[in-house]
Amino acid sequence: MTGEPLFDLPVPPPVTGLPEVAGGWPDEPVARVLLDSGVPHLDREFDYLVPRALDDGARPGVRVKVRFGHQDVTGWLLSRGSEPSTGAKLLPLRSVVSPETVLTPEVRDLARAVAARYAGTVADVLRVAVPPRVAKVEKALNAEAESPEATGTRPGTDAAAPSSEDSPPPEDTRFDWSRLQGAEAFFEQVAAGDGPRAALTVPSAHGQWDAAALLADAAARTAEAGRAAVVVVPDQRDLDRLCRALDARVGTAGYARLTADDGPTPRYRAFLQLRRGLRRIAVGTRSAIWAPVEHPGLVAVWNDGDSLHAEQRSPYQHVRDVALLRSELAGAGLLLASTTRTPEVQRMVESGWLGEFGVDRATIHAATPRVVSTADSWETERDPLLARARLPQAAWKTAREGLEGRHGDPGPVLVQVGRSGFIPALTCLDCGTPARCRHCTGPLGFPDRTASARNETACRWCGRREREYSCPECGSPRLRAGSRGVDRTAEELGRAFPNTPVLSSSGDHILSTVDGTPALVVATTGAEPVAEGGYAAALLLDGDSQLLREGLRTPGQVLAHWFAAAALVRPRDDGGVVVVTASQEDVVGALVRMDPPGYASRQLAERRELHLPPAVRMAEISGPPDAVVSFIDLVELPGGVQELPWIGPVPVEEPGGAVADPPRHRALLFFPYGAARTVVEALRAARSAASARRLTEPVRVRIDPVDLP
Repeated sequence: MTGEPLFDLPVPPPVTGLPEVAGGWPDEPVARVLLDSGVPHLDREFDYLVPRALDDGARPGVRVKVRFGHQDVTGWLLSRGSEPSTGAKLLPLRSVVSPETVLTPEVRDLARAVAARYAGTVADVLRVAVPPRVAKVEKALNAEAESPEATGTRPGTDAAAPSSEDSPPPEDTRFDWSRLQGAEAFFEQVAAGDGPRAALTVPSAHGQWDAAALLADAAARTAEAGRAAVVVVPDQRDLDRLCRALDARVGTAGYARLTADDGPTPRYRAFLQLRRGLRRIAVGTRSAIWAPVEHPGLVAVWNDGDSLHAEQRSPYQHVRDVALLRSELAGAGLLLASTTRTPEVQRMVESGWLGEFGVDRATIHAATPRVVSTADSWETERDPLLARARLPQAAWKTAREGLEGRHGDPGPVLVQVGRSGFIPALTCLDCGTPARCRHCTGPLGFPDRTASARNETACRWCGRREREYSCPECGSPRLRAGSRGVDRTAEELGRAFPNTPVLSSSGDHILSTVDGTPALVVATTGAEPVAEGGYAAALLLDGDSQLLREGLRTPGQVLAHWFAAAALVRPRDDGGVVVVTASQEDVVGALVRMDPPGYASRQLAERRELHLPPAVRMAEISGPPDAVVSFIDLVELPGGVQELPWIGPVPVEEPGGAVADPPRHRALLFFPYGAARTVVEALRAARSAASARRLTEPVRVRIDPVDLP
């Protein structure tokens, strides 16, 4: 044998998928495109050819139009290469939607990490991360760049960068970080690019501890060090306060505001200002966590326990987790600040992954109001009618003294209630049976004073009204209030405190601020306005009824609302007092001691014993009963975690207690952090398989949901 081939056959050329065209293909002719589709089995890159006419505009990060199936779809051009990844025939790009590279490599990698953590698709994540295009905004910014005289900036300068010509900010706009142990070292590490991580529980949220001033100064210090800052707050009221603080600290041109509530045009303009490096500070609500800033140095989240931080669209990611991933991937600093402490943050603090700014007890005592519990033995002996009164004697006396200025300057008094409306729930006066609608079994209530006078009940589910109610248990037509809403409370307080203004903040009428004149401010939880100079006192009503609600997170959420209200009250040395009307000792005790970390630590210890989140991770599968069962059968858990038990499927009640039609079922899976990556990958693979086979109806997959009971 000589090793020579027996037959001299021609060797076919390698299959490259590149057809011959006149003039040839440009360098790196293959574009890898991610389709803007939420279909799970299409969550991958597809190869397309770049025509020479689109070579200049087809850059990584732009939006493109491609042919997929029998229709044109939008996609993201992620990268370009010289060789295709498949031997199939490739189609050319149809067009480049815009030459603007709106998707940065950092946001792209972050979107992939979030999709992997939440068993979602990258396209769904990017739909939240990048706002819709507004062509006129791109044209306007291009025109401003070509004629800087119109905007008052020099070509190539950063409007947000500190300049030697700028005067330093007033001292009263700077936050005094020396009161927090470890804060100065934290910002030194931020400036050096070391990516420190810390949690901060502030004892107050106004005056010298103003939360907006704290966040604004943290962002400004980061920008002054040459790094970018991203600050995320839960709602529009917090954002407005933060923007006012930034206006005083860095000026209106020193930051960009990202929120969907401003509308598509202002949001896209702010997005492009950040993308082009014209701003170094990004602030906003939930979607601002994806701000395309250059060289991020700090990612800050205010009040991570607020439910508004949880995305309502697939894959239902939480801002806190996105901030964790972004700080880790970008090497940026992380600051989780709040007036309370969630068990999720406490778990990271106790593990050593997250540091903590120290606040000594003397500082906490000096910054917080005095807390009075009406359930203690002293108050119980002094007020024999305490158990039956909604406004105990101690609460009435505290409100009167705060309005009159007995222990300090007179000022407004905050009254926090748990329900909106007038009388949202009714019960039978004779037997105590809750009043229910005879059409849909929804809860009945009096929506306003007129309905109460006419004895006209209204269903909170179907909206039907009727005047002739009869108890199904005893037949009695007599009703009494099962709970009182903010409107009824305001009416009762108006009679109890004549000649005193009564302001209401709830629902569609939420006040952002009130002045320092004496008044009663009745607000639902989460709708408390900020008082100029702080409230003279706060009354936390309906505590026991709030704590009786079902839910694993209920005690912690109620306590968080109490801490948020107490943080708006003046310090005890200025006469500030908080009265809480609840009898659950562990929750009330944490408020009296002003000890959010201690309560969060006890909660976490209990969750560890019970193997419940956040001590473990959780997946929820919900949908039609057959679809949920079929999906569970598709999940192939890896070795070592195959014995993890599924809980359910069981029927799911909709918000308010209604049952969906057709009925939805839910199954839960609890798994340890060590197996989280493999379990989530298995769930993600099952989603893709179920989507490709189309054997059942789609199901909803959520990882670590925060709204489960």
